[in-house]
Amino acid sequence: MADNKVYVSYDQVHSLLATTSQTVLDSFKPDFIIAIGGGGFIPSRILRTFLRVPILAVGLELYDDKTDKAHSEVRKRQWLDSSSLDRLAGKNVLIVDEVDDTRRTLLYCVDELKKHNVAGVGCFVIHNKKKEKFAELSEDVKYFSGEDIEDLWIVYPWEALDIDEHTKKSTK
Repeated sequence: MADNKVYVSYDQVHSLLATTSQTVLDSFKPDFIIAIGGGGFIPSRILRTFLRVPILAVGLELYDDKTDKAHSEVRKRQWLDSSSLDRLAGKNVLIVDEVDDTRRTLLYCVDELKKHNVAGVGCFVIHNKKKEKFAELSEDVKYFSGEDIEDLWIVYPWEALDIDEHTKKSTK
């Protein structure tokens, strides 16, 4: 840990996803990955290597990128078109994001997808912060976390301006 932040390397992310992906396959068997942008894009692509299912993308925003402050509600910036939603009917979908902090974004995505007759919903995050959440997921939603961690600020490699410095900090 450096700067009171946890720096995570690409290697660490890949290892967590590789390990947890088998649990996903054994207990959920998704037909599609739903990547929540922006933090869920890269983990979704890595997971696809192991799960071998198509990726669809949505853009949801809870935090303002300019101020790092939370909005009062999740904002839908990009959603699935009708042909994509038709493809999901009767299928298992795995929602992917990088971190479960408040759970508001995951819950919003789950609720929206359930309106479209999906067979099952799962959520996958690289890191689950061990803290009280905004709400609980319903029991019918499968939940997967690469790692449960304390409530610390996590810096992912795709956020780095200097990847070499970031990687050094991730090994401390």
